Amino acid sequence: MSEQSTPRFVVIPEFRVKPGVKAAFLYAALDDARHSVADEGGCHRFDVVCPEGADDTVLFYEVYDDRAAFEAHLQTPHLKRFQAAMKMLDVEETVMRFGALKAL
Repeated sequence: MSEQSTPRFVVIPEFRVKPGVKAAFLYAALDDARHSVADEGGCHRFDVVCPEGADDTVLFYEVYDDRAAFEAHLQTPHLKRFQAAMKMLDVEETVMRFGALKAL
């Protein structure tokens, strides 16, 4: 398989965030996203998305080389910081979707 047709590993977690802590949550989420892309060779994309009309919902769209790259992400200091912030802010992770995506 060429690199262009190699399936990627996609993770889409969904979070429920209380209005009073959304700004702090987004700060922590963007820190995690920036470090994931900058510091992890296996992370190709990490978007933080606030869907229209769903003020209490934040989604991540993460693309990794493969499941192993995602598993490595789970051990990073920046994810540990994000998880600590999430716990402190009482944010609930409600859904996580995994899948493969062929790179264009």
